[in-house]
Amino acid sequence: MPERQVVSSFVSLVESGRFIEALQRYYHPAAVVWENRQQSRIGLDALIENEHLVLNRFTTVTARALHVLVDGEHVSINWRFEFSNEAAHVTLDEVAVQQWVDGKIVHERFYYDPAQLRPDAAPTQAHDAVGEAVSP
Repeated sequence: MPERQVVSSFVSLVESGRFIEALQRYYHPAAVVWENRQQSRIGLDALIENEHLVLNRFTTVTARALHVLVDGEHVSINWRFEFSNEAAHVTLDEVAVQQWVDGKIVHERFYYDPAQLRPDAAPTQAHDAVGEAVSP
C-alpha cells in the first residue's frame, strides 16, 4: 500500500515534466500498462522506450493531476495531459487506475475517450504519437 506522500511525490515528478524519472522511480520492473482495453506495454524497459517515443514527437508535453484518490494498494489519478508540436495540439483528460505493491506501480490502466486523440490541427502523425501511449 503506497503512502500518500509517495503518491504525491510521484505526481509531483510527472507534473514537473520528469516523466522518465517517474517511471524509473515508481514503476516495478515487470509493470503492465493498459490503454483503455488494450494491453500495450509490459516491463519498465518498454515503458521507458514508449515514453521516449512520445516525448520525441512533441515539443511540449505537460501534465496536471486534477484528482488523486488513494485506497489501500489502489490509486486513481485524473490526469490532464497537453501534447503540442508545430503541427498539432492534443488535450487528453484520462483516469489512471493503478495497483501499487511495495512502493511501485505493478499494474496501470488508462481510461479515456479515444475521440480526444484527434488533434486540434489535422495531421495524422500527431494522432498516432499520442495514440501510441500517453503515460507518465
